[in-house]
Parts: sequence; structure tokens; C-alpha cells
Amino acid sequence: MVDVARRGFDQFEVTLSRAWDGGRPDAFAAFDRVGKAYLRFAKSEPAYYSAMFEAGIPPDASPGLRDAGQRAFAVLRTATEQLVAGRPTQQRPPILMMTLHIWALAHGIASLFGRGDAAGRPFPMSSEDLLEAAVLIYLNGLGRTPP
Repeated sequence: MVDVARRGFDQFEVTLSRAWDGGRPDAFAAFDRVGKAYLRFAKSEPAYYSAMFEAGIPPDASPGLRDAGQRAFAVLRTATEQLVAGRPTQQRPPILMMTLHIWALAHGIASLFGRGDAAGRPFPMSSEDLLEAAVLIYLNGLGRTPP
């Protein structure tokens, strides 16, 4: 099961990296794509997603699993850093904390409303719209709005 989770994180990292695309054409557009890619992965790869996050496997069960998970998280962190890169240093929120908040939003929405199995809960809007609204509210609270 550890190997399945590692392969899932490897694919997850590729998916997120492609969506990020170096932050082109701008950090907001690329960040939006990363969130949607997160949700698509959870829906299209429910077995990997379950092995990665729901099987109870410790993240450090193997060096390969730990490294694969860290590489996937690094994409989220890079995207988050780019969102606030233009702000004065004293006005930037702690990047790790902000990345964890964004991850929690995406993961919670994917797990509750964007699942690719029968456990998904019905909701009157798409998981993509829900994530976009949550991130916009979060960023607005930090004084960061899309251009």
C-alpha cells in the first residue's frame, strides 16, 4: 500500500506541476489551475487519493513516500509564495501557514464534495466553484485580490 501511495504522490506532483506551469501567465491564473487540478486528481484517481490520504499510512513510512509527498506539497508552496511575492515582506503572511490553509481548503472540498467514488456528498455547486470562492474569500481576507 505504501508503494501505491508513493505512486499516487508521484502522479499528483506531475498533475499539480503541469497545472502550475511555472506560474504562467500570472500567479492567480496558475494558482486557480492548481486548485482545479487538485480536485480533478481526487475525482479521477480515487484509489490513489485514498491510498495517499485515507489509508492511515504514515507519511514517513518510506523515504520514497516521504519524498514524493514533499515534492507534491512543494508545488503548492511555490504557488502560494508567488501569490504574495509582490507584497512588502512585513505584509506577507507566513508562507507555510498559508500553504497549509490552502491545502486544507482544497483537500476538504475534494474529500467531501469532489470525490470520485460513492462517498461524495451532493452539493448545489461544483467543487471547483466552491474552492474558487473559498480561496477568493481567504485571499481577500489577507488583502490579496486577483488583478
